Amino acid sequence: MDLIKNYRIHLAAIIIVVIAEMIGTQRFGLIIFLPLLYALVLGTIVSYPALKILTNPQMERASHILGISMLLLIAKLGLDIGPNLHMILNSGWALIFQELGHFFGTLVFGLPVALLVRMKREAIGAVYSIDREPNIAIIAERFGLDSPEGRGVMGMYICGTVFGALWVSILAGLIAQTGFFHPHSLAMGAGIGSGSMMAAATASIISVYPDYEETVRAYAAAANLLTSVIGVYFALFVSLPVTIKVYEFFAGRRDKAEKNAQ
Repeated sequence: MDLIKNYRIHLAAIIIVVIAEMIGTQRFGLIIFLPLLYALVLGTIVSYPALKILTNPQMERASHILGISMLLLIAKLGLDIGPNLHMILNSGWALIFQELGHFFGTLVFGLPVALLVRMKREAIGAVYSIDREPNIAIIAERFGLDSPEGRGVMGMYICGTVFGALWVSILAGLIAQTGFFHPHSLAMGAGIGSGSMMAAATASIISVYPDYEETVRAYAAAANLLTSVIGVYFALFVSLPVTIKVYEFFAGRRDKAEKNAQ
C-alpha cells in the first residue's frame, strides 16, 4: 500500500536517475559535470511547489525515505572496512592525518563565518565535516533531518553537489600548474570523501601531469576510501562532539554580549 500511495515519489526518482545517467559525465575543460548534479537540478524542478508534481506531504515522506537510504549507505561503508583493512594499515600516516585537515579546516574556517552570518544550530550540521552522504546519515540519526542541524547539513550537501566539483576541479588545476606539490600529494588531497569531487580533482591533476595518470588515480582512490571509512568514525566520535562544544561556547558568549548590549 505504501508503494502505491507513494508511487509519484518512486516514479519521479526512477525518471530522474534514468535521465541523469543518459546525460552522463560531461567535461568542459577543467570543469566536470557529473550525473549527481543533473539529478539534483531535476529533483529541484520536480519538487517546485508551483508545478504541483509532488505535494508537500509527499515531499515530507520522501525526506523520511532519504533517512533510511542514508542508513543503508552507512551499512555499506561498514562492510567495505573489512576487505580494505590492509590498505588502511599500509597506507601510512600521510593519508590518515589528512582527516584532521578535513575536520579542522571546516571547523576553524567555517564556524566563524557561520556565527558571523547569524546562523544558529544549523551551523553545527554545516561545519562539522565536508557534509557528504555519510555525514548526512550521522546527523539524521543524531538529530533528524527536520532539525536545525539537519537543515544545516543538507544545505551544505546541496552546495557541495552544485558547486563542490566545479570549485575543486578549478582549484586542483590551478595548484597543479604551480608545480609546487608532487602529483601524488595532489592525488591524496583529491580524495576528500566525495566521489564527484575526487573525479573532478583527479581529472584536473591528470590534465597537468598525464604521465602520472595511473598512480594519481590509485592514490586518490586510496585517500578517498580512507576518508570515507575513517571519516565516519572520526566525524561521529571527534568532530561532531567538538563542534557542538565549540559552537555552544561561542554562541553562548555571543548571546550574552547581545543581551548586555540591549
